[in-house]
Amino acid sequence: MNLPNKLTLLRIILVPFFIAAILIDFPFHYLVALAVFSAASITDMFDGKIARKRGLVTDFGKFCDPLADKILVLSALLCFVQNGLCNCIPVIIVLFREFAVMSVRLLAAGSGKVVAANIWGKVKTVTQIIAIIVIFVLQFALDIILGGGFIVSGEAAASLINIFYWIGEGAIWISTVFCIISGIIYIKDNRRFISYK
Repeated sequence: MNLPNKLTLLRIILVPFFIAAILIDFPFHYLVALAVFSAASITDMFDGKIARKRGLVTDFGKFCDPLADKILVLSALLCFVQNGLCNCIPVIIVLFREFAVMSVRLLAAGSGKVVAANIWGKVKTVTQIIAIIVIFVLQFALDIILGGGFIVSGEAAASLINIFYWIGEGAIWISTVFCIISGIIYIKDNRRFISYK
């Protein structure tokens, strides 16, 4: 197995640790989750570059690299819903898009073709990563403000939590718009694999 594929597998292996860091409540757990998420995201940046630069592009990489991205991002979004940091509606939309795209990929695979992600898929992933990082940073800031000895009234704390929630929600919805756009373009570009008979 070449280096880019190992990096892709590493991204998947990091997911359980990432989930644990989000869901287990310990001091500054969102900062730990952010660190693990950032490490996983960096592997995403490097595996593609290394594969293209060294001529190590494989069908495994074309298929598993976007799959690893989906596992990482969806894990974060579902954990956010669990922790009340994100509305379930954009997550449902993202899930629908990912299942639709995966179905097209499977149909293409049945025809002996491996369809790599296009530029819109990469834009979608980047906006999702940014949105997730924004939420982690906001939650870490709340940990510092509310648990770090700052004198904050109950009303001010509630307002701050509400403001931070809506900032994070806005970031998630922006990434969801790109998710919808990329899904439509992906299905349109690969509609030849969809049989209507």
